[in-house]
Amino acid sequence: MAIWYGPAFKTAMNKEWDWDTDDIRVTLHTASYALSRTAHTYVSDLTNEIAVGLGYTVGGLTLGGKSVPFVAANSWATARANSANYLIGDVVRPATANGFLYRAVVAGTSAAGIPTYPTVVGTTVTDGGVTWLNVGTGITQLIATDPSWAAATFTAVRFAAISDRTPGTAGTQPLIGFVDFGADQAGQGGEFTIDFAQSGLLHLFSP
Repeated sequence: MAIWYGPAFKTAMNKEWDWDTDDIRVTLHTASYALSRTAHTYVSDLTNEIAVGLGYTVGGLTLGGKSVPFVAANSWATARANSANYLIGDVVRPATANGFLYRAVVAGTSAAGIPTYPTVVGTTVTDGGVTWLNVGTGITQLIATDPSWAAATFTAVRFAAISDRTPGTAGTQPLIGFVDFGADQAGQGGEFTIDFAQSGLLHLFSP
């Protein structure tokens, strides 16, 4: 699941990036990149991009299939199911819609029966092994096609950074979000694909 760079909200409000129309890229970085979620604002803050070759090109991949839909809670396609496995970050609505969305903050298997959903934003409910957080009445999604590198034999990939490369210089190209893989990843000689969450590469909830 991707995470926002904090300054991305400021740069968006200043009209420094446009998800729909700009050249949005994803680049890969080693663990030597000392990522700061709050201090890093522009591409000039990025370091330790993996080297060219081995299936990778410096500058990364341009994301395709971009869109920014807003979905009201009752129209969200994914309904919570009994005895189903959920990962942290999964977003559901009740099977009988109640006007709210719920995000898994503890992963696990849902109960065999329907939980009592809280209707106050910011409150939680335990559902078998899952804990759901009420996140609001709608979601704005940043959608893109999963990026993939073919015949990837690169190694030591720890982070993926998402940025807007349309502005002219690295010092003015905004950082938007990042993925922390948690440990070094390698291409293994096949396709190296980043699977974005069903709730979107990045998202914002409406209270």
